[in-house]
Formats: sequence, C-alpha cells, structure tokens
Amino acid sequence: MSAEDLENYETDMELQLYREYRDVVGLFSYVVETERRFYLANHVDLQARSADGEIYFDLTLQDAWVWDVYRSARFVKSVRVITFKDVNVEELTPNDDLTLPKPDEL
Repeated sequence: MSAEDLENYETDMELQLYREYRDVVGLFSYVVETERRFYLANHVDLQARSADGEIYFDLTLQDAWVWDVYRSARFVKSVRVITFKDVNVEELTPNDDLTLPKPDEL
C-alpha cells in the first residue's frame, strides 16, 4: 500500500465518520469534548475532583456516541472518562439551527 493509498483510505474513513455524526447528532442532548475524544450523549455527569493537589475531571456519559474513526462500535451504553484537561459540555436543543453540509458539499 502506498502512502497515497493510505492517505486516501484515512480520508474516506473520516468522511464516513462525519456522515455518521451528521446522521446521529439529532438523537443526542449533549456534545462533550475532551482533549482526546469528542462525544455525543444523552446524560452527562461531570465531577471536578482533587487528589494530591491536582485537579482532574471525572466524566460519566450514558447513551453515548464516540467520535473515533478506529472504533467499529461507536455507540456505547456507558463510558467513564478521567481527564486532567478541560472538558467542554454543550447542551443541544431541538431548536438549534444546526445545519450540516450535505455529502456533495464536502
């Protein structure tokens, strides 16, 4: 496999992932971003914790979808994330004017 073939494969996988995101985003209530992953979820529990003078975040998501091109199963019933960096949680509302480009516009 050439470097170009590999790059084309990765581009195709990312485009498929984006299309899946576009198809499922309306099923979820929250968008969650950590330093390593991007999630959609219907329930979010975020707790700031401290240990040995360090602050970290303990994040539990229920009914979630994980943005990860290398996961074969992106829907998960429950996921727990521990992170030492900021976590961004945004609530989606049914009235959001979230307009995503159509596949032929990409």
